[in-house]
Amino acid sequence: MSTVDFKQLKSIATEIRKSIIASIHAAGSGHPGGSLSAADILTVLYFHKMRIDPQNPKWEGRDRFVLSKGHAAPVLYSALAEKFFFDKSELLKLRHIDSMLQGHPEMKSIPGVEMSTGSLGQGLSASIGMSLAAKLDKKDTRIYVLVGDGEMQEGIVWEAAMAAGHYKLDNLTAFLDYNGLQIDGTNDEVMRVDPLADKWKSFGWNVIEIDGHNFEEIIDALEKAEKTKDQPTMIIAKTIKGKGVSFMENAVGWHGNAPKKEEAELALKELGGAL
Repeated sequence: MSTVDFKQLKSIATEIRKSIIASIHAAGSGHPGGSLSAADILTVLYFHKMRIDPQNPKWEGRDRFVLSKGHAAPVLYSALAEKFFFDKSELLKLRHIDSMLQGHPEMKSIPGVEMSTGSLGQGLSASIGMSLAAKLDKKDTRIYVLVGDGEMQEGIVWEAAMAAGHYKLDNLTAFLDYNGLQIDGTNDEVMRVDPLADKWKSFGWNVIEIDGHNFEEIIDALEKAEKTKDQPTMIIAKTIKGKGVSFMENAVGWHGNAPKKEEAELALKELGGAL
């Protein structure tokens, strides 16, 4: 842990959050809340953990990341741009006609996107296919996937969880962005998802619970996942929806609303930037 530059990771996460706000404002639509809550997780994956090459996005030996909660595309796009998979100017074309950056990730047109996602629950299933393929090909590729807590209400998630446990996919690590809110309210109001740790354990997963905004805990959990044998790992990351922007934090109304000019300016000012 002593070799990790936590100050640099924090700086990158802030840049990603700035890009999320700027791109969604430019689009006039999008999902800021769940994008901001996942920024620290993607920062660690893309700038500390994963073996990837922006100059060769299809490098066969790369690790893979799947954004199962595809509506949080702005956080993935911002991380990819920050990692130089494409120019950051593309972010301001988010959701525009003829832009490669649409409302959900599309693997055929965006460098670095491994799976087209949007229908909730399917990203986890796709990541299991990737994990099985790596096992069959005897490759040391690791697969990472981010799922949302509202996504736990999808039946396909639990079919996938059962398959991953059955096939002992220890090359698969999932993050659950556990911010407690979804489009229609709190998880408990819409459909209770707890007890999440017990559920994943019962499906044969190694479960680790962390603060999803603590870089040291995120890195430590990833290291533990790599050492775990014969089990996939679920990292339940407790997060704050809208993290980093005071008026968006823990506010369900920011699940899928774009900030207007004054709101974007205020958000960026809090993050140390300008529109």
